[in-house]
Order: sequence, then C-alpha cells, then structure tokens
Amino acid sequence: MKICVLPGDGIGPEIMAQAVRVLNALDLKMEMEEALLGGCAVDATGTPYPEATRKLAREADALLLGAVGGPKWDTLPREQRPERGLLGIRKDLGLFANLRPAILYPELANASSLKPEIVAGLDILIVRELTGDIYFGQPRGIELREVNGETQRVGWNTMIYAEYEIRRILKVAFEAAQKRGKKLCSVDKMNVLECTQLWRDIAIEVARDYPDVELSHMLVDNAAMQLVRAPKQFDVMVTGNMFGDILSDEASMLTGSIGMLPSASLNADNKGMYEPSHGSAPDIAGKDLANPLATILSAAMMLRYTFNQEAAAQRIERAVKKVLAQGYRTGDIFEPGTKRVGTREMGDAVLAAL
Repeated sequence: MKICVLPGDGIGPEIMAQAVRVLNALDLKMEMEEALLGGCAVDATGTPYPEATRKLAREADALLLGAVGGPKWDTLPREQRPERGLLGIRKDLGLFANLRPAILYPELANASSLKPEIVAGLDILIVRELTGDIYFGQPRGIELREVNGETQRVGWNTMIYAEYEIRRILKVAFEAAQKRGKKLCSVDKMNVLECTQLWRDIAIEVARDYPDVELSHMLVDNAAMQLVRAPKQFDVMVTGNMFGDILSDEASMLTGSIGMLPSASLNADNKGMYEPSHGSAPDIAGKDLANPLATILSAAMMLRYTFNQEAAAQRIERAVKKVLAQGYRTGDIFEPGTKRVGTREMGDAVLAAL
C-alpha cells in the first residue's frame, strides 16, 4: 500500500498531520511519502505540479491531499496558479469520478443552517464528473475583439462532453445507487445547453442497463433550490464538472460544516485521490483551528475504495462518531455545551477513540 501524501497549502499540512497519525495507528502495512502540490510547489519549483510529484503520484496506489491555493498566488499567470496543479493531477491520473458524501451526524443537527427536521438523517452522495466540461474545454481565452464598433476584451470558454465521458460517469453513479437507496437524480440544464441535452439523452439510454435503479432528471437551478428545501428526497445525484462543483459545496453546507466532509476522486481502476471537500482556509492556517475530521474521513474512504480495507475504514468512521458523541468540537462546529478543541487535540481524541 503505497500512498503519496500531498499536504498542500494553508491548513493542509496541519490537517494532513492528523490523518497520517490516524493511519499510522492502524497497524496496516503502508508506505507513505510526501510530495509538493499547489502553491507550496510553485514557491519551491515554479510550477504547481512538479515532475517529482508527477512521478510519485503515478507510482503510488493512492493519494491523500490536504488542500491547495490561497490569495498569495491569485495574481500569478493562470498556468502557475495552485489550482492548475490540482486540475493537472486529476487529468494526469485520469481521476474522472468525484464521490462526495453529504452525511449529517446526529450530534451536528444544530450546526446546520437549516431546521433540524429538514436535515436530520441526511445521507446524500454526489457523483461529479471531474476531467471534462467547461473547466477543460478548448478553445478558451481572453482576447481583444471589435464589439459595437470599439475594441473590447472578450473572454470565452467551451462546454464540451464526449459520449464516452458521460457514459463512464453515469456507470459509476448507477453502481453507487445500486449499493444505496436505488435512486439516481441526474442534473443538467438541457433547456438551454445542447451539451447537457446530450447528457440527459445518454442518461436515459444507460438507465436501461440498471432496471433496479429509479432515474429522475432535474435542471440545475431547481436542484440547487431542492437541496435546501427538501434535501432528503435525494439519494445519489450525478452531474457534470461545473454544476457538480457548485452543488457538492451546497450539499456539504447542509451538514453544518464543510470541515466534516471527505471526498474521493477515482479513475477506471479505482486508484484514487482522497481529500477533504473544503479549501485551504488561509485565514486560519497555522493557528491550530482547522477541523481535521474531513481529512481523517477521507483516509477512511481511501482504505475502503482503493485498498478494500472495509474493517479499517469503519474503525476510523466509528472513532469520528465517538469523538462527536463525546462532545469534542473544532470552532466550525462548536455550539454551547460542547468542548472546543484545536486541530491537534481533535486528532488526539480520534486516536484515543480508535
């Protein structure tokens, strides 16, 4: 079990340290090696996805990532920005399927901004296509053009999906739904975007291979509303890269804190990169304030999906539930009557609960 560890930027190194401590406590034969990705890689090498990281990432069985990015690098040329490293590693390793659970732990029902009765018992899985769509489509750019008789800057991007890209992400989503509540909602914008009309057409075709799964369709603007109005109607949702980027963040906030949610990005062989759903939070970096639970739960997902270590994955997840039941809270999920702890102390509590 060879794992490429990518602490990244901002709070990344702090939360990663806790996940590595938990993994080391499991008595599994694991080889972990650190590499640079994102802003820290730009500072050290001038590029967000250096060759040494590329080599290690390709050799590893799985990757565990903290977070990348921050305002420090926002003024760099686009190809040098930390996020390009993240896009690059996803493309390089063929990580086309992003699985992001949105689970509300009973102890955190009051942390959600929605009424407890609306979110209590929430358990959604959002499957997002990760290597296509408008984020990767060519041509793209900003240039000067003649508009209304004067020279103006014009920006453009290309939303594009090939049939095979849609079919393979739908297969992942249907198979996930088979293992859960057997309901799949495909999200598109077919009323105005031809690209997503194709998506809907193919979803209807693929559904014939999964008669045990109930397929529904929803326009993305309605899906965004339904997630806050009646989120428990959903079991598995599947959508493209851009819509998935937005909806998965929205779903995660239903749970009270994005600091609680892990995610997995898988290729066709179940090699995966596992990371918390949140960003690098540079405003709290280095202050021992960050919530490490999403990173620790991402490590559990890694054990489950890439290494088939279900017992070890459940051991971590049970420890996290126990810690929440004991009342430990980082600042993002703190409420009166609970015990406020820092990043390392939360890691200590999970280790003790293992």
